[in-house]
Amino acid sequence: MFRRDAETNTRDACATQSLQSPLSPVPINIPAMRIFFVGLILLPSVSIAAENTTTPAFDEKAAERFAQLALACVHKEYPNKISHVLNSDADVAPPRKLTPAFCGCYDWHSSVHGHWLLVRLLRTFPNAPFSAAARDALKQSLTAENLKEEANYLRGQGRASFERPYGLSWLLQLCAELREWDDAQAHEMSANLRPLEEAAVNRLKTWLPKLSHPVRIGEHDQTAFGLGLMLDYARTAGNEEFAKLVSDSAKKFFLADKNCPLAYEPSGEDFLSPSLGEADLMRRVLPQSEFAKWLKEFMPQIPTTANADWLPVAISPDPSDPKLAHLDGLNLSRAWMLEGILSALPSADSRRPALQATVDAHRHAGLAAVTGEHYEGGHWLGSFAVYLTTKRGIEHTKAGNEAATSRSGCF
Repeated sequence: MFRRDAETNTRDACATQSLQSPLSPVPINIPAMRIFFVGLILLPSVSIAAENTTTPAFDEKAAERFAQLALACVHKEYPNKISHVLNSDADVAPPRKLTPAFCGCYDWHSSVHGHWLLVRLLRTFPNAPFSAAARDALKQSLTAENLKEEANYLRGQGRASFERPYGLSWLLQLCAELREWDDAQAHEMSANLRPLEEAAVNRLKTWLPKLSHPVRIGEHDQTAFGLGLMLDYARTAGNEEFAKLVSDSAKKFFLADKNCPLAYEPSGEDFLSPSLGEADLMRRVLPQSEFAKWLKEFMPQIPTTANADWLPVAISPDPSDPKLAHLDGLNLSRAWMLEGILSALPSADSRRPALQATVDAHRHAGLAAVTGEHYEGGHWLGSFAVYLTTKRGIEHTKAGNEAATSRSGCF
């Protein structure tokens, strides 16, 4: 389906070529073959006006690509990078024994959001060709027995910091997705997940009051990104106590922030932006007018002209390197964070054109990198692509806010 040999042969020659993407109104300095892959990942037929461009819709064929990436790894046990504390010889076991539900996809958190990807695509395209295989894969993993073992593992000695907050936040995203899906299998899987869900929430409720300072990095331990997923979950689940704890934590950590050091980004192994992650969180907790004012003080770098020069796209120097491949995911997460910021600003805000241009640049660069050629990126980039293309963070926040308002008016 993809000409990987062509991409390999031309990547070095094209890596520094500055191109005008046929799908974007702004120049993008990325490999030429990655631009070609965007057309394969997205709709095969897109109408583009001479003076204007439109973002291709996310359709069933595009979803198939990402579904297959997840199906290829959710039960692929090796290679596997476990985060496992050994208390004795009894703790020496293969991943399928330690965490039987989430033992594939290279590491625990990638397995979790690989399963989320399948649920998300099934909800979005219930009759797609991949739906039967996706349902079978979920049924195999998310059994009551497997998830009981997962809960026992999480509560085990020496595991207080296991997958905290990144993996646990994605787990709650999976729980929220299943809670929102009116489907018999989803109801069963949601019930099966309840022991692990409760263990994760309790772990985070214990941890957040003790966290004295936010973790401001571009990888798994970032506080802002984790809090965003937690808040979306809490509002969907109707857990007002947890939602208040998360919202209060966000304000405690970030409300007084000004003049973010955006020029220091990205670090060489980032897949999340510390600055944009913080802004994407704060738009969830502040009213529109307050957020617009806060953003002006926090990120004064955003211009009022339609260009993306203020935040260039990132380029991974080696997509086969597990850490350097992170930069491909950074483009995807930046795109959805920027969309989240846009969604919370007034329609007349003068920063909107620059934000939209930057969304477009990062979206196209990020999606072009999701080829599956290298397992180092293929085992997780699909989840990031689906989170972006289905607008999960925006849709999730809006739905959660509306549900919370109807329940109590306190969000």
